[in-house]
Amino acid sequence: MEIIQMRFETSAAKPAQFIDDGKVQIVITGKSNVGKSSLINAIGNNGKLARTSSTPGKTRLINYFLADNEYYIVDLPGYGFAKAPKSEQAQWQALMDSYFKSGTSKKALMLVDIRHKPTTEDRMMRDYLADYDFEVVVVATKADKIAKTKLKNYVEDIRRELELPDEMLIIPYSSQNSYNRDYLVEVIRAFATEPPMDDIEAMM
Repeated sequence: MEIIQMRFETSAAKPAQFIDDGKVQIVITGKSNVGKSSLINAIGNNGKLARTSSTPGKTRLINYFLADNEYYIVDLPGYGFAKAPKSEQAQWQALMDSYFKSGTSKKALMLVDIRHKPTTEDRMMRDYLADYDFEVVVVATKADKIAKTKLKNYVEDIRRELELPDEMLIIPYSSQNSYNRDYLVEVIRAFATEPPMDDIEAMM
């Protein structure tokens, strides 16, 4: 079983707390209920790395995890269904704006729920990442809920709905049954250390 050696490094509540030490930073972004924390715990084989909750929107800080002692996995606050006052959500947005503008990261794993059509918020995040020239790998979570014979169709639906280029990698993935987990670990490692991933195809 492939795993990424990870440890929690720090949380940032304001730009002065951002890490900028020259190491590659791969951000994980997605809706509040898409399974970001579950993915982090799964690829690190440690259920206590990132806090999971039945209530979406609990990640309110930018959380840094040092991975393989070489690069960072950066968990951003979820968007979409966070149950918080508008003023607090505005603070989260300002924090993420500052992070993106800092230029410390140009790589992202964008998580979407494979079961549902991408939302307006997903499209906004797609545009947001494009505006800041991020290289993106899309991870279609909760793939265990879809028959394997239908996964390719669902992946192509996501590509069409988000108007993603043919060369952009979309990986169907499940933290529940570890579907494509080892492959995702390989992709993340290559993403952190190699040039663009256009030549890698998802395992279906």
